[in-house]
Amino acid sequence: MNRTKLLILLAVIAAVAAFVFFDLGRYLSLDFLKSSQQSFQSYYQAHPAQAMLIYVAIYIAATALSLPGATIITLAGGALFGLAVGTLLVSFASAIGATLAFLMSRYLLQDWVRARFGKRLAPIDDGIARDGPFYLFTLRLVPLFPFFLVNLLMGLTKIRTRTFYWVSQVGMLAGTLVYVNAGTQLAQIDSLRGIASPAVIGSFILLGIFPLVARKALHMYTARRVYAKWKKPARFDRNLVVIGAGAAGLVTSYIAATVKAKVTLIEGHKMGGDCLNFGCVPSKALIRSAKFVQQARESASLGIAEANVNFNFADVMARIHRVIGDIEPHDSVERYTGLGVDVVQGKAKIVSPWEVEVGGRRLTTRSIVIAAGARPLVPPIPGIDDVGYLTSDSLWSLQELPKRMVVLGGGPIGCELAQAFARFGSAVTQVEMAPRLMGREDEDAAALVTAALESDGVNVMTGFKAVRCENSGGIKRLFVQQNGSGKEVAIEFDLLLCAVGRIARTEGYGLEELGMPLTPRKTIDTDAYLQTLYPNIYACGDVAGPYQFTHTAAHQAWFAAVNALFGQFKRFRADYSVIPWCTFTAPEVARVGLSEQEAKEQGIAYEVARFNIAELDRAIADEAASGFIKVLTVPGKDRILGACIVGEHAGELLAEYVLAMKHGIGLNKILGTIHTYPTMAEANKYVAGEWKRAHAPQRLLQWVGRYHAWRLG
Repeated sequence: MNRTKLLILLAVIAAVAAFVFFDLGRYLSLDFLKSSQQSFQSYYQAHPAQAMLIYVAIYIAATALSLPGATIITLAGGALFGLAVGTLLVSFASAIGATLAFLMSRYLLQDWVRARFGKRLAPIDDGIARDGPFYLFTLRLVPLFPFFLVNLLMGLTKIRTRTFYWVSQVGMLAGTLVYVNAGTQLAQIDSLRGIASPAVIGSFILLGIFPLVARKALHMYTARRVYAKWKKPARFDRNLVVIGAGAAGLVTSYIAATVKAKVTLIEGHKMGGDCLNFGCVPSKALIRSAKFVQQARESASLGIAEANVNFNFADVMARIHRVIGDIEPHDSVERYTGLGVDVVQGKAKIVSPWEVEVGGRRLTTRSIVIAAGARPLVPPIPGIDDVGYLTSDSLWSLQELPKRMVVLGGGPIGCELAQAFARFGSAVTQVEMAPRLMGREDEDAAALVTAALESDGVNVMTGFKAVRCENSGGIKRLFVQQNGSGKEVAIEFDLLLCAVGRIARTEGYGLEELGMPLTPRKTIDTDAYLQTLYPNIYACGDVAGPYQFTHTAAHQAWFAAVNALFGQFKRFRADYSVIPWCTFTAPEVARVGLSEQEAKEQGIAYEVARFNIAELDRAIADEAASGFIKVLTVPGKDRILGACIVGEHAGELLAEYVLAMKHGIGLNKILGTIHTYPTMAEANKYVAGEWKRAHAPQRLLQWVGRYHAWRLG
């Protein structure tokens, strides 16, 4: 805590201590007020301006310091100044005092609280950003919530000071009128209970409900305006239409069919979407084959002098398509038809908020869920169409291994595919504009992956921007420019792979005609319930963001399905509190929760427990003794803020931390759990042991050491 904060805190403590020590509270009692009323009124009549200034100053000071007695001071306002003037003075004095208390809380406590509970405050911040004035207005109207507590707690949020002030002044006005009016009849008041009777409290509670009702009415009015130009069908053919049969669409329609809703699933290309046909499944099959080639190449490390591997790349690709075919029945039309889903193959177009056209048919539906996925982003590099390129979608038709390959992009897809093709024998150059690969991961994790790629033969060029492509005399070249330098470097290649990210599919199925707004990231704009501009239309998966993972798409699908079908009774906010992900390079990089890089950027206090996998018995036996596990915890506690694993099977090892974070399990309980020996999973126990060793009670251990020495005699 800096010196200024310390001085302010000491001043506040001194003022409160003086209030208690000198028993100043006796002057803020009903008996004292009634006995001194005549004296106060005489002073007011003789010195009206001074009396009002002194009164306002006392009120502001008491409120700013959160001292008890605001009710008595408010009554005094009515008794001294009458209803009109008293209400005016109390209204401004209470709002100013509350704002000062709010600012002190923010200045003195906010940084400390956010450093320790920043992750938990994120949902509150989101709620305040959306509905802060409504929340505060409701709290101000209902006197069941102590106003001083409201002041202090709101100071810890990100609500604007200006908003806090005016909402407080307006929200407290009803209570101010009641108490000031009571003060005008001070002689008839025997106790404060009469003022705050159950009937009065009940009236305030009804007032508190008013903004919530008003908000609901506003939503209904907004919805009516949104729907105004559309004609709603008199009846509907089905309860739900789902657009897109990827992970999000499949799970949505599965849930709808399970709860006996009439649901239609529309897919314009292949069932299973990108994950099955172009993403997760084929890429992991490719990585597995490439891993075998690399293991054979390194057979000497396993005591095998030589292991020759001959392969035809076309056979590798044939295996990938066989794997897709083996998994395909899980996502097939037949399976989902058997589950009760009406599956329609064709291109969907939303023609109204309740109507979808497909194959010349017009379907009417109560609700729509958009799960249209995403497509590869192709950067607008001059000449790129002349040289030709592949993406992670079109790569799987390749039959010959390229001799020279350029991979654009240093994210997960780019790193996975660059390493796989290098292991097959391609001369791979990977170009990334950022200073390093895998910018979303911690630097130590990215450094290990970069070293592994370079060891496998990938020429990693970070800090280079692709500026143009050229096809001259049948020779294809990519020209790149190092950041901050005007000098161009030419890279010759046979195949250019664009892996610079994916963008949501938002064109071609009616969003433009509906006027559906998009986010700055070009995803469909949804609220916390995955609801779009139209309350009966939802979006989930890659098309909605904020994550582009199959498992988050399936996770969102539950919320979209339940809210679309039962939202009139109960709606559920999509939960992103514990999101895991993994990049399947060798070594794998798996992460959940807060990274060390994010903690530093957000100013969140943390401790790090770290275990090097090189010390793990099973990893040594498997020739996989590299990498680490890093767990971030709350300072002094075993509560997990985040975990990062770099190494063999990191994706599988991460599951223990995902479970722990989701259900509030700390490192102490992981340490106390038996892990099979010898397994990679033991590393999770050992990192918990590292945390325990760092937090061992050293002073107690010294006394225990003395006890054992004494026992020796």
